[in-house]
Amino acid sequence: MVKLMELEWRKLKRKMILSELIIYWGILMFLPMFFIKMVSAEFGQSYSTIIQLMMSMQLGFVLFGASLINQVVIDEYKNKTISLSFGYPISRKKLVMAKALFISLFVFLCTIVSFLLSGVTTYLLDQAFHIINGQPTAEDITSYFSKMIVHSLIVTLISLIPLFFFGIWKRETIPTILCAIFLMQFQNFSFLLNVNLNTNIVNTVLCSLGVVSVYLSIKMVDRVGDI
Repeated sequence: MVKLMELEWRKLKRKMILSELIIYWGILMFLPMFFIKMVSAEFGQSYSTIIQLMMSMQLGFVLFGASLINQVVIDEYKNKTISLSFGYPISRKKLVMAKALFISLFVFLCTIVSFLLSGVTTYLLDQAFHIINGQPTAEDITSYFSKMIVHSLIVTLISLIPLFFFGIWKRETIPTILCAIFLMQFQNFSFLLNVNLNTNIVNTVLCSLGVVSVYLSIKMVDRVGDI
């Protein structure tokens, strides 16, 4: 499985993906402070409030996951290069499992790095310009790191929701991107519509959909994965 994942890395358009990744990191490093200064100063009341803001901002990596699905799955179908992979003496299910694991691991690690960069940048900017009231407590730091792990996993699972329907089955790039945008903005839509949704329940449902999407991708690839 590790070798199959390494193969996915070698097939990836790495310059394009790394350039996209740098843009994501660059934006999310400075977005919390920009949001406080230009949109709502309420999030600058304490470090505990800005941590909640930063959690929601990292959902941007759901869109990055859609980009990976496009390259790792959809492009291979469209370019017919996946026929070579299906010609290996390895089951299609194992190949799709390797692709799903590769996307999951990539999104998870990149989200973790983004959390770290965003946290350090936010702290340094606050020390320089005194935007957030007070200083981070030990409880704030512990909370941030624990939520960083959990939320990175949540982002990873949500990013996999388009994998089966738009990736393996329909093989459509634009709908995959639109689905990711909707998912990352879902809670904002509920706010605009004045619908009160429990965040934990929403995340649980979305993560479950991500797991189901991966399961169906592996289970159904022999039926819907023909070129």
